[in-house]
Amino acid sequence: MGFSGIADRDALQNEMPYEARDLPATLYGLLTRTADKFPNSNAVSYQIFSGPQDKAETLTWSTLKDQVSQAANMFRKLGIGEKDVVAYVLPNCTEALVTMMGGAVAGIVNPINPLLEPEQIASILRETQAKVVVTLRPFPKTDVAQKVAEAVRHAPGVNTVLEVDLNRYLTPPKSWIVPLVRPKMDARPSHADYLSFTKEMAKQPKTLSFADSAGDRVACFFHTGGTTGMPKVAQHKYSGLIYNGWLGSTLLFTEEDNIICPLPLFHVFAVHVIVMAAVASGAHVVFPTPQGYRGEGVFDNFWKLIERWKITFIITVPTAVSALMQRPVDADISTVKTAFSGSAPMPMELFKRFESASGVTIVEGYGLTEATCLVSCNPPGGDKKVGSVGIPLPYTDVRIVKQTNDGALECARDEVGEICVSNPGVYAGNTYTEADKNVDLYYQGKYLRTGDLGRIDEDGYLWITGRAKDLIIRGGHNIDPAEIEEALLGHDAVAFAGAIGQPDAHSGELPCAFVELVDGATVSEAELLEYCKTHVHERAAIPKHLTVLDQLPKTAVGKVFKPDLRKLAITRVYNGALEQAGVAARVVSVLDDKKRGLVAQVAANGSSDAEIGAVLNNFTRPWEPAAAA
Repeated sequence: MGFSGIADRDALQNEMPYEARDLPATLYGLLTRTADKFPNSNAVSYQIFSGPQDKAETLTWSTLKDQVSQAANMFRKLGIGEKDVVAYVLPNCTEALVTMMGGAVAGIVNPINPLLEPEQIASILRETQAKVVVTLRPFPKTDVAQKVAEAVRHAPGVNTVLEVDLNRYLTPPKSWIVPLVRPKMDARPSHADYLSFTKEMAKQPKTLSFADSAGDRVACFFHTGGTTGMPKVAQHKYSGLIYNGWLGSTLLFTEEDNIICPLPLFHVFAVHVIVMAAVASGAHVVFPTPQGYRGEGVFDNFWKLIERWKITFIITVPTAVSALMQRPVDADISTVKTAFSGSAPMPMELFKRFESASGVTIVEGYGLTEATCLVSCNPPGGDKKVGSVGIPLPYTDVRIVKQTNDGALECARDEVGEICVSNPGVYAGNTYTEADKNVDLYYQGKYLRTGDLGRIDEDGYLWITGRAKDLIIRGGHNIDPAEIEEALLGHDAVAFAGAIGQPDAHSGELPCAFVELVDGATVSEAELLEYCKTHVHERAAIPKHLTVLDQLPKTAVGKVFKPDLRKLAITRVYNGALEQAGVAARVVSVLDDKKRGLVAQVAANGSSDAEIGAVLNNFTRPWEPAAAA
């Protein structure tokens, strides 16, 4: 059915309780149902290069089921039971998808971001107690194999490493050259056996050689953020995966749809929202290049890829939309119905430019790793409120909660509080693998406290106004400010440090830092930025700007007061953008609005609202004319 608004959502919910719906209990059951219905239909396509004529590999639903069965059999033979973990550290490729699904059938699968540093990867492998790791064989222009070898060296529980060789996707002469230039690797860790993924999988039958799980269970571990130290690892059950699949197949996709998804297969957006929806509906998903949107030529060839694959749905994020707007629409994209955007808020100006240039409607949504993903979205067939994240999806109950002297209370309409969510994707009581991290994580024992601040308006639309949990979100990637702060506090001259996300027209936010120096100490801002390059271990977290203040703003108990730092950053970034654009207007203050969060107050200084908006509407934080003196 279509999804046009609250009436459609309520009609679906009123048909029957979610538990009464005829849905398989396991991922393998869902895959089998779709493979039986559409055996010869395209399931997934992958091309290692981005050209519209470049070689591509396509699997039908029948073939994908065969390969998932082989992978699951292989993992079982390597000692993976239902409570054991298969991790994969891979760029996008067919093997990543097969590992994800086969790992979840055999045991618990743990996708890991290949951009992380070895110590971070090792920390995750230890936390999840992974026994098997699937990663790349050494390959030109990537150090994934080398990083994983170092990580495995510090993860003694890993007993097998399966290597994927991307050379099989190449054609001569490139495929002849790779063996000659393949990077050499230092000695591999002695406690793990290194085997070929392709050769080991080929030994297995194409039907499941063991009984599928009897019912619901934990199937995935997804790490949240990308900081050093002990990560938080979220647990996802089959029921959460299948709920996301049911939403996609019921509200968006059919077996006739072609979806382009240049997002990484270590992120819930690609794995749960898109892949599970395809598994449930029979839609066809196209993955271009190992790096997705980051891949060479993807943006230049994007519209031509849409024409090649007759794409009906584009899956994107605001940073990618911003890059696409630098390229003309140079192909026939008339097959496209909708672009679905998530991971971070989209600036109003970017939203308008994309729809004007492409003629494609953008639908914004909201989800989070801890809830197995989907929470809300703007109705594809109904009213879209730009800047909001739409209405809660069927069988998703969202409450806005505030803390008072009398305990937690639910907010009135349009009142800001913490967003709390209950739905089939929330594993209440067991969101994280570590029990201590689940303490005080739920409202009334079942509503996941997201750490995001927001409100629900009079029409039932959800708006995100800030983050109680203080994360910096850079292009959809979570950065813990504590990592930046701890690194800076290691400098002898630094007494206090506060890290926040400063507005950025491309990435939504970029990390920046403010420091207060020890009495009598002297160090330049440039020197501290250089210090961060060495001591902040996650590259994405290295601050893009640093300010030394005489005193950081602090609370009554001496804690750095970050709202004031955010106001300083908004003022600096917005005024810098206005000055660069030759617009005389300037931010004179930043107010904390109960509904909209931090709002820049702008003195026009002779500039028109249109001139100011052309600059500041590229950012997600709102602005308004300053009140006359």
